Amino acid sequence: MNFETIIGIEIHCELKTNTKMFSAGPVRFGAAPNTCTNEIDLGMPGTLPCLNMHAVELAIRACSGAHCTIDPLIKFDRKNYYYSDLPKGFQITQQFHPIGSNGYLTIDTEAGKKKIRINRIHMEEDTAKQFHTANGTMIDFNRAGTPLVEIVSEPDIRSGKEAAAYVEQLRNMLYYLGVSDCKMEEGSMRCDVNISLRPYGYDGYGTKTEIKNLNSLSNVQKAVDEEIQRQSKIYLEGGTVIQETRRFDEASKTTISMRKKEGNVDYKFFPEPNIFPIQLDEAWIKSIQENLNEVPEQRKERYMNQYGLSDYDAVTLTATKELSDFYDEVIMHTNEYKLASNWVTTEMVAYLNKEGISFEENKLQPEHLAVMIDMIIKGEISGKQAKVVFEEMMQGKDPKAVAEAKGMKQMSDPSAILALITAAIEANPQSVTDFKNGKDKAVGFLVGQVMKASKGTANPAMTNKMVQEELKKR
Repeated sequence: MNFETIIGIEIHCELKTNTKMFSAGPVRFGAAPNTCTNEIDLGMPGTLPCLNMHAVELAIRACSGAHCTIDPLIKFDRKNYYYSDLPKGFQITQQFHPIGSNGYLTIDTEAGKKKIRINRIHMEEDTAKQFHTANGTMIDFNRAGTPLVEIVSEPDIRSGKEAAAYVEQLRNMLYYLGVSDCKMEEGSMRCDVNISLRPYGYDGYGTKTEIKNLNSLSNVQKAVDEEIQRQSKIYLEGGTVIQETRRFDEASKTTISMRKKEGNVDYKFFPEPNIFPIQLDEAWIKSIQENLNEVPEQRKERYMNQYGLSDYDAVTLTATKELSDFYDEVIMHTNEYKLASNWVTTEMVAYLNKEGISFEENKLQPEHLAVMIDMIIKGEISGKQAKVVFEEMMQGKDPKAVAEAKGMKQMSDPSAILALITAAIEANPQSVTDFKNGKDKAVGFLVGQVMKASKGTANPAMTNKMVQEELKKR
């Protein structure tokens, strides 16, 4: 029997704010435990929450990037449950009035573009973080109250590959829009995947399992693929899949049961009494939407339509926002779009990887790279010389100063090049005979002789053209 996989994904994404969702407590990853908390975060008696409006702005950006309908009436609810990482004994969330709904993202699949619907985006506060040790469990309340959006997809995903593509597309969108730093390894973006199987042609849903807290794109695909195999085997052997929460174990590459789910938990939601409903100004929402950064798809379209780049080049450039931003700065100073793309995505990236340099530590100035590219186009330096200049530029040096210091001015004077060509032909008369006999290697040989005589300064393209012209005259 063949099964169809049904997947829905819930993403918790920390918003890029300086302070907490409902307090002035600072948001700082990696700070000493329990140093970024205050009375409101800890739920002390007599304290009242105050909504962080920057968090609302970031949530609006997220909703806009996901094509959601935005509700201008902001309401919060209490989600009541006791857990040791929840200091107040309840969580402030938007159960009944999400800020965004009915959105979508488009992903690339082997069958083409596919739209993944988004059910809702709502704001809430994060919980504290637990650390389990041999001596017991410790709690760091620094994360408690950190602003979050939860993004809930519809069950439109059908494979591990599609799941990873959706998470990647969502992460890129949120990062490009400045909503979050989206560092899955630091927990600022956390992924829960719901998976069930059903026979092809069946309209209902099978029993779903949830895989919690996947922390990388590769793990999303691996965990989903493994869970599909696990459930398929159970059904094919006549067994029953139970509803439960599982985790992905990287060492064994398997999903492991954490706890069973007998049914839906009754969280006894009710409206948050300490935060009155807030009616957002429609003009404010519009101003946020009109000033959004480009998302990756928009940049790809610009690179291809305005700059004539290939789909491959556009995809490579937009793989990370840092790379794309750097390229945009380079082309502010040169119109050689394709050549700029090659140097940014190939030479610069290769150098950074080889030397183990992070993008933040990159000393190459975008304007310097543009100047060097124009020097190549104008024939001031050769492509071979440019590679030498580039090595110095990666130390932060100016390309014109490097070329001058190394005596790299390219020979582009036709009379000077002709003199070298004449000398090369007279010293190698057999090349003329070879050329007339259809041996094209003669041209390359003579060009090499000229380059050698000029110590690499002769303009290669001009030299090649002039060598052929001279040979035809003989």
